[in-house]
Amino acid sequence: MPVYKDSERNTWYVKGRYKDWKGEDRWCTRRGFKTKREAQKWETDFKAKSHNDLSMTMDDFSALYLEEMEPRLKQSSLIAKKSILTKWILPYFGRRRVNEITGAEIIRWQNMLLSHCDERTGRPFSKNYLRNLNAQLVVLFRYAAKYYGLHDNPMDRIVGIGSSREGKCDFWTLEEFSTFSDACMEEPMAYYCFQMLYWTGIREGELLALTAEDFDFENGTVSVSKTYHCFHGKDVVTPPKTKKSVRVVGLTGRLTCEMQEYLRLCYGRRAGDRMFPVQPYFLQSRIKKYAAEAGVKTIRIHDLRHSHVSLLINMGLSALEIGDRIGHESQNITYHYAHLFPSSQKNITDKLNVLSQRGGSV
Repeated sequence: MPVYKDSERNTWYVKGRYKDWKGEDRWCTRRGFKTKREAQKWETDFKAKSHNDLSMTMDDFSALYLEEMEPRLKQSSLIAKKSILTKWILPYFGRRRVNEITGAEIIRWQNMLLSHCDERTGRPFSKNYLRNLNAQLVVLFRYAAKYYGLHDNPMDRIVGIGSSREGKCDFWTLEEFSTFSDACMEEPMAYYCFQMLYWTGIREGELLALTAEDFDFENGTVSVSKTYHCFHGKDVVTPPKTKKSVRVVGLTGRLTCEMQEYLRLCYGRRAGDRMFPVQPYFLQSRIKKYAAEAGVKTIRIHDLRHSHVSLLINMGLSALEIGDRIGHESQNITYHYAHLFPSSQKNITDKLNVLSQRGGSV
């Protein structure tokens, strides 16, 4: 496609014919380039993209990837991917051609992430967040290799960073939670949020997406059918994490009364409004504040979910029953939460000892 000068506007433009991915002829015109070099660069990148040529830049390839994946992804996943690409991948690799990015460049990028500190906390990124950032670059290169013929995938030779698990999850006992609850009673929004999280085991995003219409006070239940995200200051409510996450959760009598009491405090609430119109940082800051005031250890918001599971395990409920309540597959309950009760291993050993004594030495 040739490059032309637009004398009237004193700019440059590209105009010509090309073959699309079906092999059909198409016309393309792109105007408004300030220099001939800009127009020629756009022409080169466009040709690479239209021919599935990985000499295209990472900027162009990531745009192509998002365009092709958009119909297959949930809105929340798409937004999360765009956020990671925009903030952490494209500023570093955006102008580089996909087939020219080397393993050495990727290692330098990883080192940059490892040495970077969170702007809000001043602390290094968590292992889980580092893993997510690295995983997105892995996904891009695998997509390029699988669908666009990238012969040499540099990520195949790179050791990943981060970890999917930060060690053992923490939790509060009922006594610790009761002490914490007493400390935050004077702030209704925080108090009622934490009561819901501890006594139902729902996820933070599921809590923040709840509306009054989700509650059935007559039967003492709450319907979990959506989840809340905040991206770049905008509220986004989407379907929940998995099909298993769509469920009806029973409430204790006391919690039912407390939610009715809370709704009476919500003046001016309209149908469909979020019951807890706050963002995740509100809960994070409050759990730290009131844990310190109560003199109990500080845990993460997600650890309230672990606390609920530990409560149910202590009550003798099965993995299947717990999974149905919190929206997890039963095998995941066994995998993720078995470590909450190391004493259970002793119970198993004791029972095996009894059996072995009956049937002979082991």
